[in-house]
Amino acid sequence: MNLRQSFKMSMQSLMSNKGRAFLTMLGIIIGVAAVMIMVSVVQGQNKMTKELYEAQGTNKISVSATSYTGLDLTEDLYEYCLSLSDYVAGVTPNGSVYGNPVKYMSANTENNKKMGSPNLYLGSDQYSICNNFTIAQGRDLSYLDVKRYNKVIVLGSKLKEYLFQAENPIGKYVAVGSQYYKVIGVYAPIGGDVKGKNAQSFDYINYMGVMPYTTGRFLNNYSMSSDFTVKAKDRASITMAVTQITGFLKGKISQNTGYFNVYSPDTWQQQEEKQNTMMSLVLGGIAGISLLVGGIGIMNIMLVTVTERTREIGIRKAIGGSRRSIITQFLIEASVLCGVGGFLGVAVGFLGTVIAGKLMLQMLLLPSIPMTLGAVAFSVLMGVGFGMYPAVKASGLQPVEALRAD
Repeated sequence: MNLRQSFKMSMQSLMSNKGRAFLTMLGIIIGVAAVMIMVSVVQGQNKMTKELYEAQGTNKISVSATSYTGLDLTEDLYEYCLSLSDYVAGVTPNGSVYGNPVKYMSANTENNKKMGSPNLYLGSDQYSICNNFTIAQGRDLSYLDVKRYNKVIVLGSKLKEYLFQAENPIGKYVAVGSQYYKVIGVYAPIGGDVKGKNAQSFDYINYMGVMPYTTGRFLNNYSMSSDFTVKAKDRASITMAVTQITGFLKGKISQNTGYFNVYSPDTWQQQEEKQNTMMSLVLGGIAGISLLVGGIGIMNIMLVTVTERTREIGIRKAIGGSRRSIITQFLIEASVLCGVGGFLGVAVGFLGTVIAGKLMLQMLLLPSIPMTLGAVAFSVLMGVGFGMYPAVKASGLQPVEALRAD
């Protein structure tokens, strides 16, 4: 008997017991679909996290430094980081201004029920470099703006849209609290190409404005900044930049006069990616248990099939059928059973992944092709593995005893 005949007989056997075959395949269908959905959702979450980090800038180094003596480290740290041109691309203090509404004509952020108060930041001329911002209109903060305490502001795309709508804001003045700041530029939307659940969070990030940190003294609730962002030239430069800045701050601040901390958020990103990968493996393993249960169901039903077809096996062996042909016949039946279940599981998993992506991540999520092909291949191999014992048992039956079976 050739493989074509074996395959044909396997399909006939399955079609003669449709209900039993479907119930047997149900474990495979659920297992394959569960693995695809769970792993795809974790991969989608990984992708969203990566997009969020990349949109806000990579290769960052966060520096916290406080002196109990009131020493302002801003200028010294700025100049020192500029001297590390081989490793550092930019440096800026991270100041924030709270409780100051922004007004232009009749537009007032106090009346914005949806977005609330805007995010007002104080930074250096390198704030954009450090935070991955680009200018869409006008110009960015300059070194002279910082040195001369110029009351200028660069607006985020959402804040510009709220205050000015379609009007050109460049050269206009907005009130920040009781102070007037000249609009010199508008940032391009941050995260404009990010889709799904993260897209909404970027609306709040874009609802912001950046002013020279030296003008913070004009705003009533500003205190000296103790937080800084340093932009490394590339990922390879992060370690050296952290080492150099740490050594510099040790010379400025002792344990008795203050404290400091220098670290890279990229480290947290890598740790989060590792955790998500581990979660993907754990969830995939949990879902894989249902595949194991389905495989045991395959073995069970094949043993039942062997019992039902004992007389048929005896006849085949009596007329010269080899053990190899009988083993091949039952392995093909088990593989077909698992293979069909695998394909149906892929269809259910594909649909489930799309639905889960929309409900959980608000994005179009599709299973990866390697995972889909792997799920089908694994289901077929599982059919071979779990079908081996029933096939060997069937081939080992003695013709005389098999022919006596009812």
